[in-house]
Amino acid sequence: MDWSRIPSLSSLRAFEAAARRGSFTQAAAELNVTQAAITQSVRGLERDLSEVLITRKGRGIDVTPKGRLLAESLREGFGQIAEGVEAIRAENEARPLRLSATPGFATHWLMPRLGDFWTRHPDIELSITPSTEVVDLRRDGFDMAIRYGSGHWPGTDAELLTDGDFWVVARADLVKDSKAECLEDAGRLPWLIEGQMQEGRELVEREGLDLDTVDLRLLTTNTLVLSAVNAGLGVSVQAKTLVEDDVRRGQLALICALNHKNYGYYIVTIPGREARGLRTLTRWLRDQARETAE
Repeated sequence: MDWSRIPSLSSLRAFEAAARRGSFTQAAAELNVTQAAITQSVRGLERDLSEVLITRKGRGIDVTPKGRLLAESLREGFGQIAEGVEAIRAENEARPLRLSATPGFATHWLMPRLGDFWTRHPDIELSITPSTEVVDLRRDGFDMAIRYGSGHWPGTDAELLTDGDFWVVARADLVKDSKAECLEDAGRLPWLIEGQMQEGRELVEREGLDLDTVDLRLLTTNTLVLSAVNAGLGVSVQAKTLVEDDVRRGQLALICALNHKNYGYYIVTIPGREARGLRTLTRWLRDQARETAE
């Protein structure tokens, strides 16, 4: 298709509306522009095609035979475009929202709260994919991701959901038996860390504990780490968000708190994309984070 030979879509749309409505005024109202803009677009189209398409008839207009032929073609073409767009929208409205989150966040923060979302919004289906990979939202078809980091991911909108505080924790009876009350004391105990969790490891070492000198086991996922910690197998450094409920219940004991400024869990979305239910999910996540902070 040689687009250089096709007039502007705005002028074609203005002409089709005027021909269908039989009025420049009604066409202007339909397209939410001025009557002068419709008239100017139609006259520009006529100059482009070197053909009279619409003539004045009293206070109204009359469409010429060639104008009627063009209007019919445009109506069919715009109709097919509308059908294609609506088909995609209908498919998007029918599919579930797709959310990517780290396994630790999904298991320990999101899932315990998700029943509230289902109760409040039973019409919104949510598909959650736990993954340690940083997904490409556009390429991989995700509507939202919950990522841990500094909030700087090119080509995305990122909104801080929870802070970047870390807690050093262990099962309550393990801490009680060892009398670990500070980070230095915890160095006598076995440690458990996810192999890819560089932020937490760097923060602990910045506070003065060299993890190369302790009994350290690296596990493949943070879900496994948290399971091992809850089983009493060692100490771990975790994002506060993931363990504060367990600490509040007394299942885990807080040894010390560490702060990683500018880091936290972020709501990450594609700029300008508004999948059905996305705003509702975003508001619900904000409310849950606010209630937790209070």
